[in-house]
Amino acid sequence: MSITTRRVEANGFSFAVDEAGEGDRLALCLHGFPESRFSWREQLPVLAALGYRAWAPDLRGYGETEPKPSAVSAYVVDRLMEDVAALIDASGAATVTLIAHDWGAGVAWTFAANRVRPLERLVILNLPHPALMFRALRRSWTQLKRSWYMFFFQLPGIPERRLTANGARGVKAAFMGMAVDRTNFTPEVLDRYASDALRPGAMTGMLNWYRAAFRLPGKLRGPWPIIETPTLVIWGEEDAALGVELLDGTDAYVRDLTIRRLPGVSHWVQQEAPEKVNAVLREFLLSPEAKPEGRG
Repeated sequence: MSITTRRVEANGFSFAVDEAGEGDRLALCLHGFPESRFSWREQLPVLAALGYRAWAPDLRGYGETEPKPSAVSAYVVDRLMEDVAALIDASGAATVTLIAHDWGAGVAWTFAANRVRPLERLVILNLPHPALMFRALRRSWTQLKRSWYMFFFQLPGIPERRLTANGARGVKAAFMGMAVDRTNFTPEVLDRYASDALRPGAMTGMLNWYRAAFRLPGKLRGPWPIIETPTLVIWGEEDAALGVELLDGTDAYVRDLTIRRLPGVSHWVQQEAPEKVNAVLREFLLSPEAKPEGRG
């Protein structure tokens, strides 16, 4: 199943969206940092074969999506959820499954909890529920040490220079340094992420997601309604940034929860182990249909 790229005008942005499949069942895939829509290249054809119209956009501040606001306030999670809602509306889909990794999953957790739009299914990859993440940053010295980069990213200008120097070597190192199996992180793949990060305004936009989360958390503060959408969490157990213990307590926030842990796989789970991730996705998405939740 081939992947094509289109432009989608939504919420004042021109989103670059990779697409596979057709029909009125949307699978919307949200990437993380420092990735792009390219991170879903192994999942889009699989989702299309399952009967979905699969979309993977470059999110606000990333890749080929324009404009790239420079203000931190443009990246508060409330604004990011508006982008997701606008993309869903622009798709005209009858049903929506949200699939998200890393920072995209932070938006997806918040979107689902606040019932911004009805969801058929929710799939989260290697990002704990935000309530559990913030709790760990307050209480766990181990997680605080793992999350040192979040504090570094708060500095003005310096992280941009460090990450983009020498052809965005710092961006490439983020993948190679954390991956367990580097097979799929070829020079061509790393160059793609580097070139995306080097686009004008991109690195600041990408880092502003972290800055807004600390300074202007918005709905990341909670309160946290129980998520009624059937939810799958896929977790690569060798995540150097996020300890697997962050999954503990997820069932307090999700009514219908499935967790699949993948031993020997890093944070870059859907890229590093696409066959395993795709098998878990198939199993979950082909399980008996659930009725979409109502609007909140």
